[in-house]
Amino acid sequence: MCAYCHSVGQRVIGKQTQTFLEWRDDFYKAGLGKQQCQDCHMPRTMRKTAENFDVPLRPVARHLWTGGHSPQRLGNALSMTLVQPDANSNKVEFHLINIGAGHSVPTGSNRRAIYLRAEAVAANGRVLDKQEWMFAPYVGNRPDDKRFLEKDKKLPDAKAAMQADGQGPHEAIIRAGEERILTWSPKLKPGSYTVRAKLIYDLNRYNDPAFTNDETLLNQNSLSLQVGAGDQ
Repeated sequence: MCAYCHSVGQRVIGKQTQTFLEWRDDFYKAGLGKQQCQDCHMPRTMRKTAENFDVPLRPVARHLWTGGHSPQRLGNALSMTLVQPDANSNKVEFHLINIGAGHSVPTGSNRRAIYLRAEAVAANGRVLDKQEWMFAPYVGNRPDDKRFLEKDKKLPDAKAAMQADGQGPHEAIIRAGEERILTWSPKLKPGSYTVRAKLIYDLNRYNDPAFTNDETLLNQNSLSLQVGAGDQ
């Protein structure tokens, strides 16, 4: 039933509106789980199936259909770990693992996005360096890219294509079961620092960046980083 609206055409990895195909190919067929769409999006509760009759309480699916507006669904989607792969190095790895969703993250409309925002902080609390990555579905059958803005003007869906390509290139969505490792080497002198990272879910990446009412914090983590010898 879900496939009629939540999949369009043949599977194109990374494209928007592929949720059913992502679940089928990357999660269900891959053996990551047997859950169907309603098992996650209609969480069960104990209640009567017919309230006007004297019947026992039973496990029944809620008719909530939790999704992109549900902190519970979003908070379980991705796990994040920060690693310093080499002692005394300023290199940091961000391990993002999709083991909580039965499809890619983010999924659905190309408007959806997840931001990984990282900052390197000195012992006195001063932010010394920042980095941001954006993960979002592609609007078409290829990665979003600014190089195609002129060609986009001739397309029937020119506005949507130009919005997406105007923000490209960016990170592809994270498939079910995938571990994505991103690296960052902040500009730091020898010393002791903290690297802080947040995963932010955005319902509409085309909004003004100053508008944050449609953003949800998914996950946050930090790592103590010793660079070279001595303290700053």
